[in-house]
Amino acid sequence: MDIERVNQYINGLYATRTNLSKTKYSEETALKDFTPTIDTEVARFLKFIIHLTNARNILEIGTSIGYSTVSMAKEIINNNGKITTIEYDEVVAKQALSNFARENVDRAIELKIGDAWKILPSLSGQYDVIFLDVDKRLYPALYEDCIRLLKPDGILIADDTLFPVVDLDEKWRYLIPYIKEFNDLVIHDDRVMSTILPIGDGVTIAIRRDADL
Repeated sequence: MDIERVNQYINGLYATRTNLSKTKYSEETALKDFTPTIDTEVARFLKFIIHLTNARNILEIGTSIGYSTVSMAKEIINNNGKITTIEYDEVVAKQALSNFARENVDRAIELKIGDAWKILPSLSGQYDVIFLDVDKRLYPALYEDCIRLLKPDGILIADDTLFPVVDLDEKWRYLIPYIKEFNDLVIHDDRVMSTILPIGDGVTIAIRRDADL
């Protein structure tokens, strides 16, 4: 199966139904030097999961300019939901805050600036959904904290987990071993039920099924 061709076909079908396209969002963002954001089809999937599960407490690890954050916030804002999102780069975080205000969802978002591997251990509570889209080298290191912070039946979603098999730009290929390690952690973890979906560059969805961690 040609994943890129499949994604193009699906995006074409939903083109007139997408309220917040990646292209439009990026064009309206003044800052042009930032970590790539999720694809539009992944944003659509996030909104679907949030609606399906009625998620209200979301943790996002890796904000960038906030495209994924805003996409999720537009789904939860009418339910008094909240997104806590973490971004390492202060300049990019400042742009994300501006974008949140522009899209009128800033009241539903708390942005933490700093290293995710330092911030996560300080967090407590139970999240309905955790979305992982940070530096891929951190995926394996952050996995245990992600599981700890998920409520029973909570959902972990990780982007770019098909890096080992997609047609990846040479500059990103050094990240493949970290994604392979992360995929192995998820697949062999009996505390979760998981699968990988061939949308974007691969999306892992894992449901925490063991309340006694």
